[in-house]
Amino acid sequence: MADALFDAELPAGRLDALRAGLADRAAERALLDVAFRTLDTDLGTLLVAGTPAGLVSVTFDGSHPDATLERLAAALSPRVLEAPARLDAASRSLERLIEGRARAFDGALDLSLAHGFGRQVVEQLREIPYGETRSYGDVARAIGSPGAVRAVGTACRRNPLPIAIPCHRVVRSDGSIGQYAGGPEAKQRLLAVEASTAR
Repeated sequence: MADALFDAELPAGRLDALRAGLADRAAERALLDVAFRTLDTDLGTLLVAGTPAGLVSVTFDGSHPDATLERLAAALSPRVLEAPARLDAASRSLERLIEGRARAFDGALDLSLAHGFGRQVVEQLREIPYGETRSYGDVARAIGSPGAVRAVGTACRRNPLPIAIPCHRVVRSDGSIGQYAGGPEAKQRLLAVEASTAR
């Protein structure tokens, strides 16, 4: 009898309602530390996560989220729950950025996953104007570490909030686009959208 109960399939709408109710109750009781959702975009499926302080993580592995969810649980809190409604505003802001309908992320950001030198780089990335690029060397000089060009590249690759914090605006000194967590095509697309809407 118990097996039959657990094997029963719920209609999609009912399952969504149960999930939303669970997320609401967890938040009310301060049991929800990290909310997450997937977001289908022109760049692929993103995994978006937030804390009460703001958007904390954007990754390009929304189709295979397990490793990212484990990392978030280890780094932030094991109280991680799928709660799409809690990330609606952040998701809309990311979509507007991807589509060129906004120039900056509109919402709070939680930089808990950026530490030390990486945090310095992430903070500097926020200073790069929409529609412009800087080289890895430019960023290294801007944070007072002109010899740390490779470390800047690593910090850009580890940026916990790509798109919201524009690591895609950092390119190689010869103008080639360099690496990107979402792949070179995603980086090129973001740069092209910004170039066409920056005027």
